[in-house]
Amino acid sequence: MKYFYTLFLLMAILFASAQQPDTVFLKNLLETHPELFSHILSHPAHNEVQILYTQIDRDENNIPHFTSYSYRLNANHYFYPASTVKLPTAIFAMEKLNELKIPGLTIQSVMKTDSSFAGETKMLKDSLAKNSLPSMEQYIKEILLVSDNFAYNRLYEFVGRAEINDKLKKYNLNNTRIIDRLAIGDAGEGTRHTNAIDFYNGNKLVYHQPAQYDQRDYPIHLDNMIVGKGYMDRNDKLVMKPFDFSDKNVYTISDQQSVLKRLLFPEVYPENDRFNLTQEQYKFIYHYMSMFPTESKHPTYKQPEYFPAYCKWLFYGGDSTAVMEPHIRIFNKIGDSYGFDIDNAYIVDFKNKVEFIITAVVQSNDDEIYNDNKYEYKTVCLPFMKNLGRLIYQYELTRPKKHLPDLSKFKFRY
Repeated sequence: MKYFYTLFLLMAILFASAQQPDTVFLKNLLETHPELFSHILSHPAHNEVQILYTQIDRDENNIPHFTSYSYRLNANHYFYPASTVKLPTAIFAMEKLNELKIPGLTIQSVMKTDSSFAGETKMLKDSLAKNSLPSMEQYIKEILLVSDNFAYNRLYEFVGRAEINDKLKKYNLNNTRIIDRLAIGDAGEGTRHTNAIDFYNGNKLVYHQPAQYDQRDYPIHLDNMIVGKGYMDRNDKLVMKPFDFSDKNVYTISDQQSVLKRLLFPEVYPENDRFNLTQEQYKFIYHYMSMFPTESKHPTYKQPEYFPAYCKWLFYGGDSTAVMEPHIRIFNKIGDSYGFDIDNAYIVDFKNKVEFIITAVVQSNDDEIYNDNKYEYKTVCLPFMKNLGRLIYQYELTRPKKHLPDLSKFKFRY
């Protein structure tokens, strides 16, 4: 009996250790191209780099199996997640709508947002919509196509801060919190209050959600939350003190990739651990996640302000002149703020049967002043993202696979 117990314990330890991402492979791969990565490799801490790359191998039933590799992955080291928080919020908004089970309430229902607390925004129209009226469907399109801040804020208000953070815990996203709106200086008491919202079908009110208040706090204490030499305050005055991120959103690289995997591959998870979405809702998200802004009709986004690679950083570097590969699609959510660039992406090559997931963050803020809009996105961060995505892609082209994937689930007409 003692022998079997020892054997069982050893197997459990080996299984647990096998689940930890390899920490050597990516570093060695990056070092094979010093002409592309020497700057980042020389200052990885200064540039706050974290990478999680996951290989996907299909079995004979096309079920995906994952093997992960990491570089400087550290859930205790803070980075500002920016717009990446919009993806789980959009998912939770759809879930809430489904869980309400109100006849006639759908993502197409007109969604009119009121305001009742200081700093809140009333939203009764949406000029980007075909009928000029806001809806959850429209907001999610705007989030996935161009990462619209106002669209996210309306969904944050619908789900509510408390429910968002309850859902994060439900899905074991224990290193994440989402506690405020974006791009409006949301802070303090204002983050706890969310707007009253009415949903209509035509002129008929189908659901009224009263204003909500979240009295709970969500403390997370991480390294690197107080940083830099100074910052620009709300009056654009320079304050020579470190900038404090301790009251802002937290969304780690591992949690971001966990959301993406659960969204794209629900079949891997037990039914009670999957997102509460319909098959049509999954397809809707996949479609607009992978669509280029210039392919969308409602909303319409035109060049030169918008371009195909506008939100495609890994592989394309968000380059307005990038030539898009017709056989490659990227299902992703990006974020950028305070010098941080983040991309959480599933990259698919239908022609060569390649698929992989990569989630990465990099920062460049050479003057160490926050809120001054002087960040090296175009010269440091986006070239790094482009080169990283292409390096992994080139490796994947040569990686042998026992079973080629059936990727038809992710193929759409745009």
